[in-house]
Amino acid sequence: MYIKFCRSYGEDKKDEAGAGLSPKSQLSVELEGEKGIQCATVGTFRMYRIACLVLSIICLLLLMVIIILGVKFQHGSTECSVNEKFVSDKQALSTCSYSQCQDYVSKSVPPYRECKQCADGWLTLGRSCFFLSTTRLSWEQSQRNCSTRGGSLAVISSQEIQDFLTQKGKMKYWIGLKKANDAWTWVNNTALQTSYWAEDPLQGDCAVINSDSALQKNWVRASCNSYTYFICQLQM
Repeated sequence: MYIKFCRSYGEDKKDEAGAGLSPKSQLSVELEGEKGIQCATVGTFRMYRIACLVLSIICLLLLMVIIILGVKFQHGSTECSVNEKFVSDKQALSTCSYSQCQDYVSKSVPPYRECKQCADGWLTLGRSCFFLSTTRLSWEQSQRNCSTRGGSLAVISSQEIQDFLTQKGKMKYWIGLKKANDAWTWVNNTALQTSYWAEDPLQGDCAVINSDSALQKNWVRASCNSYTYFICQLQM
């Protein structure tokens, strides 16, 4: 259709132009018309070639970008796999090293000491802790002081405790024994069974242990309002 249109247009021009021209001039005009048509066709073809070339270059560039991205993605996946394997191997080595370290420490370092049963400043005997005061209070004040420490005035319920407190003490101390209703009772509400009264226990309703006296007879009586040292006991 395009070629026919060009030729028809050329022929019309020739007829119009050749109406007043000589045969030689008409021939020249016809040749120039055909030449113009050929140039227009060649120019259009060149434009198509250039467009195809540009599109080809763009497609080639896109293809190169896709290839590069694919290579990078594959390389990244490989690195991730290598890193994961490295981490897992490192964890395995760490576990092995930790167990070896434990074995080494257990063989080379002496075992830790066990936790102390009693706090600093307290004496340990069996499952009890004893605190020998360095201040003087009345019997009631001493009992309250021991309560704030979590215990009470000492209850001498065995020969072992009697011997221990006599040997450790250097003074006269309140113990948790008090007379009420003509009966001696410990602060834990148990009745007195075995006693270690001195030959002359004096007078009073509260008991004192005298560390300077004989081991079996070193309890004396004193007024509960008197001031002396005291011994606290904490059951564990």
